[in-house]
Amino acid sequence: MTRPIRALSGVSLGVLCLTSVASAQTGLSWREVKELFQKNNPSHLAGELTVREFQANEVTASLRPNPVFTSTEDQNNFFSTNPYRPLGASQWTQSVSQLVERRGKRRLRTESARLATSISRTDFADLDRQLLFALRDAFIRVMQGKSIVELAEDNLRYYDRVIRVNRERQKAGDISRIDLQRVELQRAQVESDLINAKVGLRTAKIALLALLNEQTPVDTFDVSGVFEYKPVLLTVGEGRAAALESRPDLKSASAGVEKAKADNRLAIANGSTDPAVLLDYSRVGPNNTVGVGFSVPLRIFDRNQGEKERTAIEIGRAGKARDAVLSGIYRDVDSAFAAVESTAELLKPYREQYLPQSADVRDTVSFAYDHGGASLLEFLDAQKSYRDTQLGYRNLIAAYLSAVNQLSLAMGREVIP
Repeated sequence: MTRPIRALSGVSLGVLCLTSVASAQTGLSWREVKELFQKNNPSHLAGELTVREFQANEVTASLRPNPVFTSTEDQNNFFSTNPYRPLGASQWTQSVSQLVERRGKRRLRTESARLATSISRTDFADLDRQLLFALRDAFIRVMQGKSIVELAEDNLRYYDRVIRVNRERQKAGDISRIDLQRVELQRAQVESDLINAKVGLRTAKIALLALLNEQTPVDTFDVSGVFEYKPVLLTVGEGRAAALESRPDLKSASAGVEKAKADNRLAIANGSTDPAVLLDYSRVGPNNTVGVGFSVPLRIFDRNQGEKERTAIEIGRAGKARDAVLSGIYRDVDSAFAAVESTAELLKPYREQYLPQSADVRDTVSFAYDHGGASLLEFLDAQKSYRDTQLGYRNLIAAYLSAVNQLSLAMGREVIP
C-alpha cells in the first residue's frame, strides 16, 4: 500500500508544480507591463499628442506670407450727360502685393520651432521617466505583496502541521490540553498575517491597474518577476556619466539655451524693415496700363526693442536653469547610490546569518518541544522570531529594489532591467 500512495503523491506533486508554472506564465512580466502602460496610460498618450502639436507648429513657422490681391473700380460718372454710359469713364485696377521678409526671418522662425519640438520630445521623455518610476514602484509593491502572501501561506501550512503533531501528543498524554489550546490559539495570529498580506497585495494590484488604466478584475490580474537581491555593478562616477548622457531634463535644459539664442536672433531680425512689392494692372476706357510699386514701413518708434531685450535676458535665465538641473542630477545620483548601498549593507547579514539562523532555531525548538525538551513559551517565541525575520527580509528586498528604482530615475535609464 505504501508504494501506490507514494506514487500517487508524486503524481499530485507533479500536477501541482505544472499548475504553479502555468499560473506563473499568466502573470505579466515587467516588459509587458511597460508595453501595456505605454499603450493605455492617459498621461503618456497626452505627452505624445503634445509632441505632435509642436511638430504642427513647425509647419506654421516655415510658411511664407501670403500675397494680397486687390481689385478696385473707380471714377464712375453717374451724373454725366450720357445716362446710357455711366461707367464709360471708369477705371479698373487689379493689383497683387507680396511682403518680402528680410534678415532670414522665416529660417529663424523655423529653427526656433524645431528647437521647441526637440524640447517637447525630451520633456515627454522626462515625463515618461517619472511615470515609469511610479509604475516600477507599483510593480515592486505587487511583487512584495506576492512574496509576503507566499510567506504567510507557508507559515500557516507549517503551523497546521505543528498543531496536528501536538494533537497527537495530547492524545498520548505528552502535553496538557491547556498547552494544546495555547498552540491552537496562536494560529489566529498566523491566519491574521495571511489575511493582512492578501489585503496588501490586492491594494498594490489596484494601484498598478490604475497606472495601466486597465479594467481587468483584480482577482484575475497578476504579474511575474524576480523578487530578490541583484547587486548594482556601477560606481558613482559611472552613474553620474550615464545620467549626464541619458537624463532628458538636462537635454531639455540644454535645448532651451539654444532656443533662447535662436529667439534672440529672431527678435533682432524682426526689428528690421520688410518691404512689400506691388504689381498692378489698370484699364481706363480703351487704355491698359501696368504699374509697379512698393511700400516700406518707417520703423521710427517700434524697432522690437522689448523682444530684443527680453530674449537676451532669457538666454541668461535658460543657462542658469540648465546649471540648476545639472546640480540636481549630481545630487540625485549621489543620494540614490547612498540609499542603494545602505540597503544592501542591511541585506547582507540577513542573507548570510539571520535567515538561516531563524529557520534553524525554529526547527530546533520545534523538535525539542515535540520531544519535551523546550517549553511552550520558547516554542511560540521561536515561531514569532522566524516570521518576523522572514518578513523583515522581504521588506528589505522591496526597499532595496525601490532604491534601485530611485537610482534608475536619477540616471535616466534602468539600472536593473
